[in-house]
Amino acid sequence: MLSATSLEPVRARFERGVTSSKPLYQGVVKRGFDLMVAGMVTLVVLSWLIPILALLIRLSSKGPALFVQVRSGRNGRQFPCLKFRTMTYNPGAEFKQAEKVDSRVTPIGKFLRKTNLDEMPQFLNVLAGHMSVVGPRPHPLPLDAMYWHVMPGYKDRYKVKPGITGLAQSRGARGETREAHQMKLRIRYDRMYIRQQSISLDARICWWTVKAVFKGNKNAW
Repeated sequence: MLSATSLEPVRARFERGVTSSKPLYQGVVKRGFDLMVAGMVTLVVLSWLIPILALLIRLSSKGPALFVQVRSGRNGRQFPCLKFRTMTYNPGAEFKQAEKVDSRVTPIGKFLRKTNLDEMPQFLNVLAGHMSVVGPRPHPLPLDAMYWHVMPGYKDRYKVKPGITGLAQSRGARGETREAHQMKLRIRYDRMYIRQQSISLDARICWWTVKAVFKGNKNAW
């Protein structure tokens, strides 16, 4: 289990002797990085992956292949966040975080969630300007409502565009946030990223995320 102490080696690595390029990188350079990566992934991967996974999802359970959920973006502006559907289709269901043993998750959905492939359609969100490739993960609106005004630093994670992946997720602070300390740890990672973001850090986070796909994400279910 991750704890606050597990954050210290990462903090030291990024804050010792690091000069942040945040002001410049938040603008043209970061958008260029986003368009380059998202464009390449869309052409090389999504062009064939979306039809194949959409067919498998539709064959395994009733309902649409894509799941569209409204989430908060930069400065709290809401946008339609795209995912492959990983749960049984129930449009009237109330929000509930996925649990380790969750009967709602379909067999193909379990694989997609474990490998992060369910997030791949969000590269289209990046092209549309809703998201970045790397940044704090956007939370469902009920989680925002729960923490926005009561947890220190929570709103800070929305000073930048949300990301498909982020420092928190790449270091294991992902998945269910049943306990407050789990959300606090995620926020500390997110705020660290916002302070130290750069093209080299984004590239490293992308690499860590790809490695996690093949190793398996311990907190993904």
